[in-house]
Amino acid sequence: MTAEEILHELQLMGSEQTKKTWARHGAREPFFGVKVGDMKTLVKHIKKNHDLSLSLYETGNSDAMYLAGLIADEKKISKSDLQRWAENAPWYMISEYTVAWIAAESPHGWELALEWIDSDRESVASSGWATLSNLCLIRPDNQLDLEYLKKLLDRVAATLPQALNRVRYTMNGFVMACGISVAPLHDYAIETAEKVGEVHVNVGDTACQVPLAAKYIQNAEEKGKIGYKKKVARC
Repeated sequence: MTAEEILHELQLMGSEQTKKTWARHGAREPFFGVKVGDMKTLVKHIKKNHDLSLSLYETGNSDAMYLAGLIADEKKISKSDLQRWAENAPWYMISEYTVAWIAAESPHGWELALEWIDSDRESVASSGWATLSNLCLIRPDNQLDLEYLKKLLDRVAATLPQALNRVRYTMNGFVMACGISVAPLHDYAIETAEKVGEVHVNVGDTACQVPLAAKYIQNAEEKGKIGYKKKVARC
């Protein structure tokens, strides 16, 4: 299938109700309003396709950009491709999920994440923190730089209140990822979460809530999920 053919399929899958939901969350035109579950029926047929994923992302259509992440080949995508994706992400479902997932699965995730978190662009910086969270989730602890992650936790404690809106959200997520998925950092992450306290994020006209990181980590501990890892970031 070509990118044009897939855009046509996505248009048929879209609905006004889903479009209104995505719009409340910050989606920007153009997009059709396709449910992720429906989109995954296409993934079964397409599977991983590097060239097609790049073409879909370049359309600028949010549904197509999200699908691009689901079929991206993390072994073939280049650092420059990922940089372009981060810079052109139109809203947080793309910057904090699509971009962060594929960056973390690629060989370039750590390097790019550290570059992105220094960006003064909200979407790029939030991609960086989300990428770090995903690296904590999919990499074995012995493949993570634990001392550097501790320094990043210190950075969160010191700078989160002054950070941009979605950056605060993804910083909070990073604390939770360290506390749950990186067992050696569990206690340190809880200490960081307690320093940070309640995180205030403008989530627009939605019912979304920002988790209290310390409580979230402790709930995971009670369920025996400390050290939980996934094989892949995307879902």
